[in-house]
Amino acid sequence: MYYVYAVYNQENNKIYIGQTENLEERLKLHNSKEFKGSYTSRFSGNWKYIYKEEINTRKEVLVRERQLKTFRGREFIKSLINSPVAQR
Repeated sequence: MYYVYAVYNQENNKIYIGQTENLEERLKLHNSKEFKGSYTSRFSGNWKYIYKEEINTRKEVLVRERQLKTFRGREFIKSLINSPVAQR
């Protein structure tokens, strides 16, 4: 199983959209700053999931990730920041 996800850093008001096979491990990597030189390691503060979606194949998850990185996809993700759904 694969996942496409969006994490949010409230301290810096930043969003990151990505994909992984292991959600728990990926969030630990974002917050521990182990992704040296990556977008998320540049910012202080904690990253929290605001969106996650389970997808069956690697090909499908890459397509969905690209969709969420478009203008409309980012607008959808931004709309979740203050919604009760994002508080899960």
